[in-house]
Amino acid sequence: MTVNGLLTRLYDVIVRPVIMLLFAVAFLLFIYGIFQFIKNVDDEGERATGKRNMLYGIIGMVIMVSVFGIIRIIHGTIGSNEPLPSINEQIEPQVEGGI
Repeated sequence: MTVNGLLTRLYDVIVRPVIMLLFAVAFLLFIYGIFQFIKNVDDEGERATGKRNMLYGIIGMVIMVSVFGIIRIIHGTIGSNEPLPSINEQIEPQVEGGI
């Protein structure tokens, strides 16, 4: 296995799933903030908490999307010949050897 293959495999197995999980958490925080904001019409303190959660959710999602871009820039800078899979591509397990 080459270094490029190893880096691509680490990206597929570890980095991409972690980033997607953190993106999902940020999205859920955003949705929860919307729910808090709408639910607590009369309580200004809870509405402020909802606004803050929405803001943190948006910031988290922007950071996770930026991490994908930074990884692609680093991958291109080190001169890797193997392309990184896109966000939408499914991770296919690689089986070594025959049956």
